[in-house]
Amino acid sequence: MLKTGKEHLEGLRDGRTVYIGSERVDDVTTHPAFKNAAQTVAALYDVKHDPEFKDLLSYEEDGERYSMWFLQAKTRDDLRKRTKAHKKIADLSCGLFGRSPDHVSSFVTGMSTNPSVFDTDTYKFGDNLMAYYDHMRKNDIFATYAVLPPQAARNPEFYEKQNIPVPTLRVVREDDDGVVMSGMKMLATSAVFCDEIWVGNLLPLAPNQVKEAITCAIPCNVEGLSLWMRQPIALNANNEFDAPLTWKYDETDVLVICDEVKVPWEKVFVMDDAILAREIYIKTPAHCYGNHQSNVRFWAKMQLILGLCSKVTQSTGADQIPAVREILGRMSAQESALAGMVHGQIEAAEEWPEGYLTCNRRMMYAALDWCTENPSAIVDELRTLCGGGVFQMPGSVNIMHDEKMRETFEQYFQTPQMGALDRMKLMRLAWDFVGSEFAGRQQQYEKFYAGASFIVRNHSHRETDWGFFDGIVDDFMAGYDVPEPAKLAAE
Repeated sequence: MLKTGKEHLEGLRDGRTVYIGSERVDDVTTHPAFKNAAQTVAALYDVKHDPEFKDLLSYEEDGERYSMWFLQAKTRDDLRKRTKAHKKIADLSCGLFGRSPDHVSSFVTGMSTNPSVFDTDTYKFGDNLMAYYDHMRKNDIFATYAVLPPQAARNPEFYEKQNIPVPTLRVVREDDDGVVMSGMKMLATSAVFCDEIWVGNLLPLAPNQVKEAITCAIPCNVEGLSLWMRQPIALNANNEFDAPLTWKYDETDVLVICDEVKVPWEKVFVMDDAILAREIYIKTPAHCYGNHQSNVRFWAKMQLILGLCSKVTQSTGADQIPAVREILGRMSAQESALAGMVHGQIEAAEEWPEGYLTCNRRMMYAALDWCTENPSAIVDELRTLCGGGVFQMPGSVNIMHDEKMRETFEQYFQTPQMGALDRMKLMRLAWDFVGSEFAGRQQQYEKFYAGASFIVRNHSHRETDWGFFDGIVDDFMAGYDVPEPAKLAAE
């Protein structure tokens, strides 16, 4: 079933516990901090019902229609369909909504192609995983994940010395009908707009951290769960013109607090296995499915950046300067390089697991590394091209409602290439990308989106066939040997 935006918004009024500081938010669809971003999410649901995009964003199976990100890829054409759907969803937010509905859904879909990974000698959770995949696609679930321990909890000795419990989320009790967990997890981006939260562990756990190794799914309104918001950035936006990105794309970042949260056994996927808790992401295509989506999303963002670079320079005529054209050409090459990495993952797809096709993992991780390393430098190029223009605009577009100020503004702020109001609109958009608090959050988010850079590169190291590359060197060296003394003397 494909939900509508209205149906999704109605589902968010489910009694979930959301805090901004000490303020309890009763309805995220109407609160000033969330209402515009909630409408952005609703639009992502509604576009699937548009006849123009229905077949792009959904597929039919056994008479039912599902969102395209639940498609298990068996051919390159299936992979292309998934990529095109991710791109359309990313384009609708210019790549600024990192945790859109197609992200975590892709992780679960990747897992569903190899559910045997979830079956161990102790627990047989493969059927649980497949039932959850089926639940997600049938109900068009928007899920986020909380898969990292709070930073301080990574040093348990600190808490042991003070004789207080480590705050990271863990199982505190097992009952006949499920498990009970308490503690906190980060960082459930978009949780206030989601139906459910996937709780797990992307970072390695110590072998003795068995009770922290819980992987499960919980509704956002389950008893005992509270969502603690970072400071909302959207509250800084008085109107869409002056802060067009902040206004509707603050997806929020959330710390998940569990106080005796009950999880039924059928929603548990890993239990008491510190190694498997992380391996489910890399022994299935989950990490590849989910991070291919993130590659595509950043591609959409890169296209916005390239467009801004072009328009900003056009607004002053700087695009005619050879040195500026050289910068634009380099930015264009970077956008095209990322596009090539995205498409290359499909053309070099792997037959893995058996019966399925998965995007090339090495190429996906190469693109992920590129997207982690380059955003700051790319945005800095845009900042350089903006120059002081972003500071030369009036404090608010409300000057347009004062006749005298409007006349002065239109006379003095125009350029031969662009009218004053259009130029102000462009500079407001550029500033919201390079200099506002929203822009700062975006840069921090991209830098650590997939973890620190050494984590991303370790993924690349793991997926590299070093024997192949070593073999190139070995084969070359095998073609010659130590020459005879006579030959050495002759030379």
